[in-house]
Amino acid sequence: MTSHANTELQSAVYTKTKLRLSILHMFLELFLLGVGAFTIAQPLYQLLSPIIKNEFVLLVAFFTAFGGLLSLILLPLEFYQSFVVEHKFGLSNQKVLDWCIEELKSLLVSVVIGLPLMLVFYYFIKTTPLWWLYFAIVVFVFAIVLAKIAPVLIFPLFYKFTPIDNDELKAVLTELMDTHGLHITGIFSFDMSKDTKKANAAFTGLGKTRRIILSDTMLNEFTPNEIKTVFAHELGHYVHKHIIKNIVVSGIIIFGSFYVCSYLYEITLYSVGYLHRYDIAALPILIFYLSVFSLLLMPLLNTLSRYYEKQADMYALKVTDDPDSFIATMEKLATMNLSQKQQHPLIECVLYSHPTIAKRIELAKNYRIATS
Repeated sequence: MTSHANTELQSAVYTKTKLRLSILHMFLELFLLGVGAFTIAQPLYQLLSPIIKNEFVLLVAFFTAFGGLLSLILLPLEFYQSFVVEHKFGLSNQKVLDWCIEELKSLLVSVVIGLPLMLVFYYFIKTTPLWWLYFAIVVFVFAIVLAKIAPVLIFPLFYKFTPIDNDELKAVLTELMDTHGLHITGIFSFDMSKDTKKANAAFTGLGKTRRIILSDTMLNEFTPNEIKTVFAHELGHYVHKHIIKNIVVSGIIIFGSFYVCSYLYEITLYSVGYLHRYDIAALPILIFYLSVFSLLLMPLLNTLSRYYEKQADMYALKVTDDPDSFIATMEKLATMNLSQKQQHPLIECVLYSHPTIAKRIELAKNYRIATS
């Protein structure tokens, strides 16, 4: 069996394994949340309420215990999914301690972000029937602020970012921007290799924090023309205003989901014995409904994301006029990330935020035929 065939087989097994584990994790988490919301929440509240008298402190203690219990149950699956499998297929550079540190960082960031939102949410649900509207506004504004500050405050907690220092590459990328009158804050490399052998790139930030980031694994393994293709793809997101469009879409989803789920929540409350919408033990029911709603929207959002990615791919092909480098880039990404090139249409529709590698390569081949 050839090396290429071995890689294809390994990619298929890896992709199938990751998909199965992702689906299992997603539905197990939803199942546990539902079971917890309708069975465990009330006894847990009754256990804590005689000890803690302040409502806001009780709220924090309740969700710390409730969320902590769910996280502990899911921890073995999370470890197997993100550590064991990645090592099994030779993709991870992490040691167990590194993985634990990264998970702890993620937890602390979630607490710092989530705690103020939780307290604001409880204030609104306790004081006004229109809590869903006011809190949706807060979440929407907060999401915009988070998108702006994440590249400079949050991402550096996990990776070290440095301006790229390859003069040849900088010249190629700067020329591409100047030719098309595009301006961003900077082009940065981040040390993704400390965790994984995979490669990635992204367009992040808003306003003065707007930047393109390229993994050091990509800078080390890809040629300047291939990186130019990746860079052009990320610029395509900027040119087509995908971040702004995503903010608008997110706003619609936030307001719509809070409205629908608040209605379902109010209907459910009294049928299961709660007297007020702000009963702390009842709140996991609302979170469960929001989680179900989010799951139902996943195919639609992924379809929109794939459309944006196809637009960015076409932009990259047009501005570089180098379909061969585009195809070579896709082949390298498939090899480095062990990405299966083809996928069942239903799985792609529901779970893939990007078109399959095969479709992206086909797009480039069709471009080459059309322009030859």
